[in-house]
Amino acid sequence: MDFFGDVSEEDIRRERAKARELRQSQWWKNRIAAGRCYYCGAEVPPKELTLDHIVPLVRGGRSTKGNCVPACKECNSKKQSLLPLEWEDYLAHLQSQK
Repeated sequence: MDFFGDVSEEDIRRERAKARELRQSQWWKNRIAAGRCYYCGAEVPPKELTLDHIVPLVRGGRSTKGNCVPACKECNSKKQSLLPLEWEDYLAHLQSQK
C-alpha cells in the first residue's frame, strides 16, 4: 500500500495506458485544439498542452474523458497529485500572497 491509499501499481499502469490511448483520440485532439489550459486559462500551443487527471491516478482517479483535461506544463507540474479542492486551496493561497 502506498502513501495515498490502496491504489496498486497495476491499476496505475493500466490507467496510464488508457491515458496514452486517449491522447491519440479525436476527442483529445478536439480538446487541445482551443489551446487553453483548463486550470489557468493561458493560451498554449496545442502540442504543448499536457493531459492532466483532475483526480490524480495515485488518488484513485481514472483515465476517462470526464477526468482528463488539457493543462499547461506549469500547472500540471505544480498540481502533481493534488485533488481539486486541494488545488483550489493552493491557488487561493497564491492569490492571497499577491
